This record gives sequence, C-alpha cells and structure tokens, in this order.
Amino acid sequence: MDKIFHIFHNNNTVIYRSFLFIITIVLIVLLFPTAASFKYDYSKGKPWMYKTLIAPFDFPIYKTEAEIEKEKEYLLQNFEPYYYADGEIYKEVLINYNSSFDAEWDSDAGLKNTARDVVKSLGESIINDIYKRGIIVVDKDVEKRDKESLIKLVVNNSAIKVEIGSIYNVKSADDFAKMMIDVSGIGDKEKAVLHRVIQKSIAQNVFFDEEKTSRAKEELFAGISLSRGMVQKGEKIIDKGDVVSQENYRVLKSLEKDYKTLLGEEHNATLVYVGQTILATSMMLIFFMYFFFFRRDIYEENKKIVLLLFVILMILFLVSFTAQFNSDYLYIVPVCILPILIRAFFDSKLAIYIHLIAVLILGFIVPDSFTFIVLQIVAGITAVVSIFNLHRRAQFFITSFFIMIAYFVVYTGIHLFEDGSLEGYQYSDLLLFAGSAFFSLFAYPLIYIFEKVFGIVTDVSLLELSDTNSRVLRKLAVKAPGTFHHSNQVAILAEEAIREIGGNALLVRTGAMYHDIGKMDNAIYFTENQTNGINPHDDLTNEESSRIIRNHVIKGVEMAKKNNLPEQVIDFIRTHHGTRKTEYFYKKQMIDNPDEELSEKDYTYHGPIPFSKETAVLMIADSVEAASKSIVAPDEQKISALVEGIVENLLATNQLMNADITLKDIRVVKKVMKRQLMNIYHLRIEYPD
Repeated sequence: MDKIFHIFHNNNTVIYRSFLFIITIVLIVLLFPTAASFKYDYSKGKPWMYKTLIAPFDFPIYKTEAEIEKEKEYLLQNFEPYYYADGEIYKEVLINYNSSFDAEWDSDAGLKNTARDVVKSLGESIINDIYKRGIIVVDKDVEKRDKESLIKLVVNNSAIKVEIGSIYNVKSADDFAKMMIDVSGIGDKEKAVLHRVIQKSIAQNVFFDEEKTSRAKEELFAGISLSRGMVQKGEKIIDKGDVVSQENYRVLKSLEKDYKTLLGEEHNATLVYVGQTILATSMMLIFFMYFFFFRRDIYEENKKIVLLLFVILMILFLVSFTAQFNSDYLYIVPVCILPILIRAFFDSKLAIYIHLIAVLILGFIVPDSFTFIVLQIVAGITAVVSIFNLHRRAQFFITSFFIMIAYFVVYTGIHLFEDGSLEGYQYSDLLLFAGSAFFSLFAYPLIYIFEKVFGIVTDVSLLELSDTNSRVLRKLAVKAPGTFHHSNQVAILAEEAIREIGGNALLVRTGAMYHDIGKMDNAIYFTENQTNGINPHDDLTNEESSRIIRNHVIKGVEMAKKNNLPEQVIDFIRTHHGTRKTEYFYKKQMIDNPDEELSEKDYTYHGPIPFSKETAVLMIADSVEAASKSIVAPDEQKISALVEGIVENLLATNQLMNADITLKDIRVVKKVMKRQLMNIYHLRIEYPD
C-alpha cells in the first residue's frame, strides 16, 4: 500500500494530466452525434469530389419543406374547419331575457300592462330566430373568410356544412333584432325597451373547435406524399467530377436522410463510438503534444491547461446543444469567444491554434460542416488579428464589428460560389451572425470571472492596475511621493527594456508601479522620501536600519495580498531585491565594528531571486534607477560605468541565474538603460571634433 501511495505521490502531476486527457476525451465523445455520420461532404454548384456514387439501398427522393408547405397551403384553400354550437347558452339567454324584461318593464310606469305579454312574446320569437342560425365568435380565421366559405357546424353531435355568412355575429344579430322590432307595430317606448333587453341578453354560442379541426387537418395532410420518385439500389446517383445540380442535391439529401436510419442500423453502434473516441483522442494528442514540445511554460502549469480545456469544452457544449435543439440557430453561437479569451490570457499564435482544434472538432458535430468550418476559421482569425490593443475596452466592440463583417463577407462569398446568384440567399442568417458577433462581447465579463477562478492575470486587468489613480497607487503617491516617483521611473526603464528583448511590457510596467508599496508604512526611512534633511537612521543601529529597509518587501507582499493584487504582480515585489544585502548598512557595520563577527542573515533580503525575464529586468531597472540618483554631474561615461557595474554585480551574486534571460538580452537591456538614463538627465552624446 505504501509503495502504491509512493508511486502516486511521485507521479501526481503526470496522473493529473492523464486524468485531464481522458476526461476531456470522454466529454467530447458525449457531445458527438449518437448516430453514424454521412461520409460525404457536398454543396450545390460544386464538383462531386468522390468516386462515382451508387445507391447502397432503395430510398425515396424526398420533397423539400417548401414543396410540402405549398401542398398544404393548396389543400387548405378548400378546407372546412369545425365549429360547434353550444345549446346551453341559448337556454341561459332565454332565462336572462325573461328576468331582464320583467325588471325593465316593471321599472317603467309609462308602459301598458295590456301590451306586456305581446311584447315579451315578440322578443322570445326574435331570440329563437337568431339562435336557429347562432351567433359566431369572430376570430382571425372568420375575418379572412368569404361569406360563402363553408364550415362544418356541429349541432347535437351532428356536423352540417353551412356558409359562414349564414351565421350571425353580434352586430348582425343586433341588426336583425332591431329590424324585426321596427316592423312589429308596437309602440316606440315598447320598441326601445325590447331592443335594450335583447341587446343585453344575447351571447355568442358558436365556437371554433380546435381539436376537431386539428384532427381533420392531420387526416388531410396525411394524404400528402413526402416523396416524389424512388432511387433503386445499384442505380448511379452522380459521377466523379460532375457538378452537384439542384436535382443531384435533392437526391443526395434524401440519401443522407435515410443513411442514419437504414444504414446506421446495420452498423455496430460500438464501432461508431470507437471511431468517435479515436477522433477525440487524436485532437487531444495534438493539443497536449503542442504544449509539451513548444509551450512548456504553459504545459507545466496545470491551471492554464485546465483553463484552455474548459474554454474549448464550453464552446463545444454550446454548439452541440444548439445543433440538437435547433440547428437553424447554429450561427448565433458566439464561437469567436474562444479565440478572444485565449488571446486575452495568452497570445495570438496560441489563440489561432486552439481555435483551429476546436473548429475541427465542431466539424464532426454540426451539419453542413464545410460551410461552418470555413466561416468559423475566418471569423476566429479575424477576431485574433483585430485585437491589436487590449489596453482599451473599446477594442472589444471593434473586434465584435470585424467578426460580424467577416461572417457577412465569407457567407456571401460561399453562397455566390455555390449558387452563382443571390437567389435563395438566407438574409435571416445575417441576423444570426450579427447576434453571434454581439454575444462575443460577453468575453469581457468572462475574462474577469476566469481571472478570479484560475488566478491568471490578463492585459485588461493589468491596464486597470497600472492606472495611477488606482487606490493603492494613489495612497503611495500621498504617503511616499519620492517612492511613487521612483516607481514611475523604474516602470519607464523596465518597460522600454522588455520591449526590446521580447516580453510582457504591461506586466513589467504594473509590477514596477507596485514593487515598492511596502515603503508606505515607514516612508521617511527611505532616502527618496527624505526632503527635510532629517535622516531617522542616525538614531538607529545598523542592524535596526537594515531590518526596516528589508521589511518593506514583506510589508509590500502583505499589502498586495490585502488589496487582492494578482500573484504575477506580487512576484515583482518578492523578487526585486532577490537575496542581496543592504550594502550600505552592512559595510557601515563592518567599518564601525571591525572586530565584531557579522551575521549576514541580518543584512540579507529574504528573496527569492527573479525567475522570469520580466522580474529580472525589473531588478536591473530598480537598481540602476536608484543608484543613478547618487551620480554627481552625470554624463555618458558615468552612466555607462554605473549600469555596467550594477549588472556585473547582479551576475556575480547569481541574482539572475534562475531567470530565462540570455547574455544577449542583458546586453540589450544595458544599452536601453543607458539610453533612457541619458534621456532622463537630458544628456547628449559628445561627438568628436
């Protein structure tokens, strides 16, 4: 048991990456379509690139959806919908009429009781005549029909055909009642009362029967043939090199439709999964091999690998879900979020590479994979190359616009190439492309979320952190103005140097701005903040002074963590002095106490030493800028000697041994530092006479 535990302990990184490899393959296979895929890729107007295609089985030539809909519309022209008459409503109308009539008649003293029964009987007769036809509920279907249109009216479980115009609506029923009252010969007061009572009493009793109508439509549509003609097994469908015509395209679509059901049943489903697993494994091998051989900096960090795999799986899931739900909305999925996110966290080359892998996998998931792959590759590359400056938030809107234009142009080009005209051009797809470009803006909040979850900083956050109006830097400027000015100068030197040798300039600039924030608590103990000529170190021992100076690194790390600064920025605080000594107090102690044995630990920074090109450049820039303040009457020779001496000292004390910086890089850094310092001190090169 101990041996097994020991093996797991010593190989936990390999086991962890193997687990990521396997679980990613499993998830990708689960996102693949469950049925066998059609093995031919074709488009109208393009040559058939495969060998002559012979029908592998009998199959019908299916009609298009447009043809079927046209036939349905034709059948519906003479379709008779079902309505039903509710007899209970007629009974309720009579009850309401009688009670309303009595109330109205009794409330009016001017009416003659001798005419009461005659008038009441007249009203009942009119109501009876109205409900012999019925009063229909007017809906959109009734409004658009002619009066001569026939409907099937169900009365007492028996359906009879009647013209829709023969049934009253509320208005025509009221008009009929008014006409009958006017010709009845009763008095005007009696007419008014009777008309008012009938108006209040009548109600609609003929309703649309949705259930019977739907059932009748289904029976009607059941007679529509979904196909026209058959292709026999062994019959030639298309020769190699032939252009896929409209008719060929219809036959191929019909074959593809039956392929999964008829041919797929003959195939072993297990073999389909085996094929999908092989494809997914191949894609993941390409993924991991690239990082193993070319990007070991990313391969060695598990959280970065997890981030990349998570983003890929996120896009695969969105596309797979949409394809299964409704493939008509496939192009609204913001696939270009993938390269934008990778570009924000890493670089353009990696963003394009990861995007290509993801799109290749998507080609096995979506229908019409050729068009989809071409569109997404062009749009994705456009997204990456258009992100030329992530230092501005407006860049996301610019990139979104370029993505939309790329979709529009490529989609139009593909359509013209295949059809040779704009006939059949799906303008609705342009709205989907615009929606996809808009949804790509969600990359901005996702960057913030992923930064917090995975602890990886991007240029977007570095830009915000390097703003001198940020809370920490504002506080530094107030409490330690000399240190703030020093940090600005170091940022200028380091940023320019890292640009020359290749590195993350914005990261160096941000690290430089924060590297000395630990000086805020005891600002007066650092020479750049001593403006009144008073030096508090005069009242301290050399050991106490050294401790205060060295502690600014520890306090800086504590402040940075308290203010939630990223680890990549905190690394600059930790390493900017490495494991060097506080030379001034160390040598002063040696002079003041020559016979006393010194403890080097009391005068040595805790480290660690720089471990990246960026942290190494910052250490050089920090040392050079601080030392340059002590030059009296600076000139080219003094500045050159200063830079050379400091860099030689850093190399001699092994401060740069862990950083991935070459001697050639160091020569370039020294050259940049000299040039920048001369610019700072407004010096000019002395030309020979």
